Amino acid sequence: MTTVPGAPLRSTVPAPRQQPQVAKKNTVPPGISLAAGAVAGAVEATATYPFEFAKTRAQLSQSHAGGTSTTLSRNPLTVILHTARQDGVRAIYTGCSTLILGTAFKAGVRFLSFDTIKNLLSDADGTLSPGRGILAGMVAGVVESVVAVTPTERIKTALIDDARSSTARRYKGGFHALRTILAESGFKEVYRGLLSTTMKQAATSAVRMGSYNILKELVSSRTNIKDTKNPALTFGMGATAGVITVYMTQPFDTIKTRAQGAKGASTMEALQGVLRDGGVRALWRGSSMRLGRLVLSGGIVFTVYENVAALLMSAKT
Repeated sequence: MTTVPGAPLRSTVPAPRQQPQVAKKNTVPPGISLAAGAVAGAVEATATYPFEFAKTRAQLSQSHAGGTSTTLSRNPLTVILHTARQDGVRAIYTGCSTLILGTAFKAGVRFLSFDTIKNLLSDADGTLSPGRGILAGMVAGVVESVVAVTPTERIKTALIDDARSSTARRYKGGFHALRTILAESGFKEVYRGLLSTTMKQAATSAVRMGSYNILKELVSSRTNIKDTKNPALTFGMGATAGVITVYMTQPFDTIKTRAQGAKGASTMEALQGVLRDGGVRALWRGSSMRLGRLVLSGGIVFTVYENVAALLMSAKT
């Protein structure tokens, strides 16, 4: 081969073949899922507890401990104001500390479970189909029910039910209620309503997480808005998911509440009690109270989670 003086030498070694680029999943590490979920759960529970209180009151038996029949308003604000006038503002937050701790724990478990399953089921680019999103939410709901929700909901519901008594109240607080229940009935009583709670959490988490994931994918794929962590947008998607969740899963919630009252009941006894009190329509009792909570809850919890997770991810890098 002849070369021209001064000209650069050309290599005869062939260039290495470029490997095709594989899209990386946009995954959230387990520790960040747990921490961001816990923060989101605590903020959401604190902000929306009065609606949870009103909903639980409406779902419990329509009579006080003394046997006097009473009719509760279906307007959550009316229930809240009536309770505040009769028993003071602090009464609205009966069982609140238990729910805040429980919600922080269960939200952390929920998002940890959902993100873990989502990472396993999603495509190479991190996209999760609607069916797989619902499945991931359902499994996350079962996990959080067994690990966190059933015990905390049992204590919270027992406290609210016990507080309706106009005479002697048995429980002084969340830890006292837990100790009393354990002493009187053993560990299994803390898991009273496990079946109904798991059914409710599986359905709620499947619909809530699944519908939010669908909305998120739709927004990012059909519009020019790629930053789905925008607080206003995230709040809107979360609130919409909350509305869908309420009306699709309310019967599970009503039965769960009856099963976990101060006296306790089996799932079948709870169902029979609800139907006896008001027929099939009674299965949706408290839906307006729960709607108020889950609209705010859905908006708050997803907004806080997305932004806390993003903050922790950026701090990590």
